[in-house]
Amino acid sequence: MSLIQLTIKGISYSQTQSGAYALVLSEMEGTRTLPIIIGAFEAQSIAIALETEIRPPRPLTHDLFKTFSDRFSITVKEVIIHKLVDGVFFSSLVCEKDGVEEIIDARTSDAIAIAVRFQAPIYTYENILEKAGIFLKIEEEFGIEDTSESEEISLELEDLVVQNEEPFSDVSLKELHDQLNNAVSDENYELAAKIRDEISKRS
Repeated sequence: MSLIQLTIKGISYSQTQSGAYALVLSEMEGTRTLPIIIGAFEAQSIAIALETEIRPPRPLTHDLFKTFSDRFSITVKEVIIHKLVDGVFFSSLVCEKDGVEEIIDARTSDAIAIAVRFQAPIYTYENILEKAGIFLKIEEEFGIEDTSESEEISLELEDLVVQNEEPFSDVSLKELHDQLNNAVSDENYELAAKIRDEISKRS
């Protein structure tokens, strides 16, 4: 069965599941997306790896995995989301060392956090996209207009909608930079990303 390459479309807070986030993957050659519910730590780890301006003061678990792998010449070639059972996605890391390939089982959220750090491609199979993929029209600010819900995945529309809030409208640019430094020091990377976006909008 042929593999379909996916890309990360975005991450948003779940309105219906406390402490959960929706990671949305999109097929490279098509309009289907694959929404996956992940935890707060994994969401932060993926978001940090995607950012270029935010670096944690100490390495996160997935950063440590990358450093360990680099030190011992292990490469993550690709991630494959290969199975879907009762709404749970199963993934594999395809690794290589000295020309020898190994496949390691991993949670999908961890696998993607690692894939981003290795700049490794993410794949899934057609049957998984057929079961769990939905068609979305992605607008600016990651707004969602219409969707058809899968029977296998119970995911409410509000899980994917990013709220258009303006929490920093009364904060000066200098204060924003101070808040960004404090957020990074406190390892509150979700807040740091929002502040960085606000600074970028004003630049």
